[in-house]
Amino acid sequence: MLEIRPARPADTASILTLIRELAEYEKLLDDVDADPEMIDRALFAPQPRVFCDIAEWTEPAKGPEPDPASGTPVIAGFALWFYNFSTFRGRHGIYLEDLFVRPEYRGHGIGGALLAQLAHRCVEQQLTRLEWAVLDWNEPALQFYRSLGAVGLDDWTLHRVTGAALTALAARASSDR
Repeated sequence: MLEIRPARPADTASILTLIRELAEYEKLLDDVDADPEMIDRALFAPQPRVFCDIAEWTEPAKGPEPDPASGTPVIAGFALWFYNFSTFRGRHGIYLEDLFVRPEYRGHGIGGALLAQLAHRCVEQQLTRLEWAVLDWNEPALQFYRSLGAVGLDDWTLHRVTGAALTALAARASSDR
């Protein structure tokens, strides 16, 4: 049995664990320097700028008549997202930063349910789009997203400035004033 719910402060350590599991899968674990306090501040500040949906899975008890409510829920996955904005459309959208379902819970529709929840939010709030990035080698994810109607934007190239390059670029703002 699946429940999608907003993250709560008590989920902070689990969210960080999921982030690390995702990073390990993506071969980027060395890039993770987030700690529980950072995650807690980001998600649960008075006016948060990032949000998280938690997928809880409850395994029905085994027996002649399984009772779906009898199991203990476990955090099986998450979607971490924030609002973005389309100047062309003049409306906000949602950018999905991370979607991850633990391998042992895949095949139960959890990833699709997390995406459907975000799509529902978009429609309900009259947002213009739901978008995310996928590593080009992650063929299972690419196939899954295509099966949901997602279209890859091959004509756009993601760019990033971080670390020393970010510091150097920021210094130009100070010297340009």
